Amino acid sequence: QVTLVESGGGLVQAGGSLRLSCAASGSIFSINHMAWYRQAPGEQRELVAIMHTDSSTRYADSVKGRFTISRDDTSNTAHLQMNSLKPEDTAVYYCNANIMGVGRYNFNYWGQGTQVTVSS
Repeated sequence: QVTLVESGGGLVQAGGSLRLSCAASGSIFSINHMAWYRQAPGEQRELVAIMHTDSSTRYADSVKGRFTISRDDTSNTAHLQMNSLKPEDTAVYYCNANIMGVGRYNFNYWGQGTQVTVSS
């Protein structure tokens, strides 16, 4: 079994910064992509940033230039550095990872979510 645990959310004023972390643990053989999604109240969950094994990245247009995704495969962690935060960034942020377990099957996993609130 694999679990993803997020940390680093909280309350910040507009213009501030937060750094989210996601730690994957369990029976992991390898990790394919790691990504961050977010869901605001009444909205659909949307992709914020994704990083593939070749280190290629993709960002939502709304966060380009402000957010940076990174990953450390030695510790099976991913981070999302969020700068110049805006009130519209307020949401629950979820870590997502596509992981190959020791049985050599790929599954998509989700963390429990961490709240980010940006005050104006």
